[in-house]
Amino acid sequence: RIYDVQQALLNGATVERVHEVTKIDPWFLDQIQLLNQVAEAIRENPNLSEATLRLAKRHGFSDQQIGELTHASEEVVRGVRHALGVRPVFKTVDTCAAEFEAFTPYHYSSYDEENEVAQHAKPSVMILGSGPNRIGQGIEFDYSCVHASMVLREAGHETVMVNCNPETVSTDYDISTRLYFEPLTFEDVMEVVEVERATGGLLGVYVQLGG
Repeated sequence: RIYDVQQALLNGATVERVHEVTKIDPWFLDQIQLLNQVAEAIRENPNLSEATLRLAKRHGFSDQQIGELTHASEEVVRGVRHALGVRPVFKTVDTCAAEFEAFTPYHYSSYDEENEVAQHAKPSVMILGSGPNRIGQGIEFDYSCVHASMVLREAGHETVMVNCNPETVSTDYDISTRLYFEPLTFEDVMEVVEVERATGGLLGVYVQLGG
């Protein structure tokens, strides 16, 4: 249904008309319309200027989506983006809502200005989480990630968990040294790899365990 709404707006339907038919709040329809406008701006600038890339990234377009709009591969888009210095920074979740100083190392990416990942004293080991729960999948993958982190920490390593599911045990505050709430895509994981390398080093990455 959301795709049909997006296509209707793309083909000239007004927000008012779509709201009348679907009863979706106009605020949400305005956001879909905005994404259509950004997509059109990307199509009109296939040479991928810095301004175009920053516009795309600040509105949530992945390298793959930008590539589809400009008939370029994801690898080409990534290369141009890095060459132009269009990189995400990682912010820290304020778990105290500014009432007290927060020390919990929960991070998320943003195309903002200041990186908030602190330098760490020794190289880390990254663990890729299991992502969203799926029908037919138990929690065995998340269980494996949790125990991998626990064993590595007992062995004296700093551990980094990358996952996009806040309902799993692996994203609890005390499981890993640092936690990144990020999609488990090549683009997003590699940006975490780069920031970990830049802030203290990375020994390696553990991928899906079991199955």
